[in-house]
Amino acid sequence: MIELHLAQPPEVVSAGAGIHGTRALRDVFRLPDLWQLHLYNYSAELTLLGETFSVAPGYVSLTPAGTQVRFDYRGRSEHLYAHFRPVPVGEPSYVPVVQDAGEAAPLLSGLLRSAVESSPSGSSRMTAEVWTALWRIAELTPAPVEAGHPAVAAAIAHIEANLAQPLTVPELARLAGVSHNHLTRLIQAETGSTVIAYVRRRRMMRARHLLVSSTLSIPAIAASVGIPDLQAFNKTCRRELGASPRAVRYAVAGAGPGV
Repeated sequence: MIELHLAQPPEVVSAGAGIHGTRALRDVFRLPDLWQLHLYNYSAELTLLGETFSVAPGYVSLTPAGTQVRFDYRGRSEHLYAHFRPVPVGEPSYVPVVQDAGEAAPLLSGLLRSAVESSPSGSSRMTAEVWTALWRIAELTPAPVEAGHPAVAAAIAHIEANLAQPLTVPELARLAGVSHNHLTRLIQAETGSTVIAYVRRRRMMRARHLLVSSTLSIPAIAASVGIPDLQAFNKTCRRELGASPRAVRYAVAGAGPGV
């Protein structure tokens, strides 16, 4: 968690849409006196503050001023961003460095796009849009369950940040600092399911969100939730969501593929 002051509007220096990964698949940079807010429309690895996070479409990150950040892209990558200076007054909010915005992602996208369209930089409207987006991010729930045991909290945090990556019970147990069997018992007690079933459910909840609230292709969504094999993705989608990916997308949209 990082401390973010939001009692007063931040000083917003710039907002825009960044396109990366076309010339090089790695960027390393640092902004000495500006915070960075990113809303992602791609999957990549983000390294900062000594930790590597997997980001996917709909994830947000907040990078404090003076922090070196490294992006490892997988191809052409676009994100919305804002660079700002918080005003250090009042009680701070405690916000994860990286988190899945979930159902709030379209709202955040709208706010940041509105900020990008505001002119000139530093205008009252740009400030208001970014300030609102930051409050929305601060109000996000970092984890889908209330984890009581520290090992469960650690495992769930890793799962949420790495849904696009291979996840195994031994790896999660090692990161949580407990044995394979102990983690299995703890997660069963707190979530009512096995570790594998919990990971599968979280992946498909993420997939459902992307199917109904984004225009990403089904193969891109499958890859972003760690199931790049389309046959396996279709099978898992039918089992967990009760329908094929296309059916989930168009049933919620209320229109058929030809519309």
